Amino acid sequence: MKRILLFLATNLAVMLVLGVVLNILFSVLGINRSSISGLLLFCAVFGFGGSFISLFMSKWMAKRSYGVQVIEQPRNEMEHWLVSTVARQARESGIQMPEVGIYDSPEMNAFATGASRNASLVAVSSGLLYTMSRDEAEAVLAHEVSHVANGDMVTLTLIQGVVNTFVMFFARIVAGVISNFFSNNNDEESSSTGGLAYMATVFVLEMVFGILASIIVMWFSRQREFRADAGAAKLAGRDKMIAALQRLARGPESQMEGTMMAFGINGKRSMSELFMSHPPIEQRISALRG
Repeated sequence: MKRILLFLATNLAVMLVLGVVLNILFSVLGINRSSISGLLLFCAVFGFGGSFISLFMSKWMAKRSYGVQVIEQPRNEMEHWLVSTVARQARESGIQMPEVGIYDSPEMNAFATGASRNASLVAVSSGLLYTMSRDEAEAVLAHEVSHVANGDMVTLTLIQGVVNTFVMFFARIVAGVISNFFSNNNDEESSSTGGLAYMATVFVLEMVFGILASIIVMWFSRQREFRADAGAAKLAGRDKMIAALQRLARGPESQMEGTMMAFGINGKRSMSELFMSHPPIEQRISALRG
């Protein structure tokens, strides 16, 4: 419930901010709202705006959604090892020290988030820390640090922004063509019904185009998982990374949602690999061995 409320509140705030930004841009640029340029600007503001606001709020959302306890001063040997390991890996990767935190969850998982390579958060579950060996946990941390060093959060945000923009744009263009084809401009009742039909058509087309576009986003997501695995192999050792993946394969699938799932070490399974954010673990292990 806490996550749902945060999600709703965040999206309402995003809609309000983007609405204000859109009105300012229309006024400054002098673009006709009903023109193709106006439609493209509308779609770009909401397509990119939502993605970037989510990126800038990602650390704040992650801490509150998952109850991440950031380690300010290590209180025990486990926390000291965790912070020192991330610090060493960040130094070797050429990035600033991320915030390091622990969240309470029985599943073996970890994630990285943040608006930039030098303002990130690496969080691990309590289940991972108490189930995996130190070597395996070190490899998982290296995987998340590699995500940060590769700039995956920003790149995925840009790709998502482009996809969102064109899904919204083409859904409205196609809906407009369909609506004009069936409308009767001389009939007021038909005009009123046509407006509702247009909105319904846009909604359906956004769902269809969004599903197709997600194939592109998920393909990129799987490629960056291979890159993060390779980065972890360099930072922690290939055998440690393979052992960590083998341990994950024996555990339950992730229950993470949304962006956190995309940057977790362990992803959800899907009916089709096309819609998976993470490659099957067997493929990841094979890639490391190859």
